[in-house]
Amino acid sequence: MLFRRSAIALSRRVATRPIIPRSFTTSVVRCDDQKPPPGNLNPKMVPFEDVKTYEDLLPPGAQPGTVPSDLEQSTGLERLEILGKMQGIDIFDMKPLDSSRVGTLDDPIMVKSFGDEQYLGCTGCPADSHHVKWHTISRKRPVERCVDCGSVYKMEYVGPPDDPNAHDHHGYEEPKNFSDYVKEEYRWN
Repeated sequence: MLFRRSAIALSRRVATRPIIPRSFTTSVVRCDDQKPPPGNLNPKMVPFEDVKTYEDLLPPGAQPGTVPSDLEQSTGLERLEILGKMQGIDIFDMKPLDSSRVGTLDDPIMVKSFGDEQYLGCTGCPADSHHVKWHTISRKRPVERCVDCGSVYKMEYVGPPDDPNAHDHHGYEEPKNFSDYVKEEYRWN
């Protein structure tokens, strides 16, 4: 009885071969003739230097029967970012802010922004000396000071002067805080 139980348990552990083996098939499709060599763009694609309007950021699309790549199907800012990365340009300036010094009112840490509003996280000086404090800077209120370390940040607007996508947040009014009651002569401009 003991032998029979161990034989059954052993047979369950042994790998079995399927009765009908699965077939492995492949198909070879030659795509070398369809793709341009690296570095050569499709004639319908506009290089990064020649992008001037929103219409320049519309993709040509993929050939019928093929799967489009990111470059062939992306539009707008995503397409501009891909075209810039192909030439080694980081258009969104994703480098971290300077945390080697404390920004002052006379020499603030500059934050570039393409929009009307920018969020930034301060970790103190030296870096990681306090928990992240999130601040909102805007075109109306370009200077913010961290309450923990006292570092000052100033927004530098680098976007278009009249952004067609800009809107007034539908009448949203920023809540008042203590700095709204400081006299004008004490404000830093």
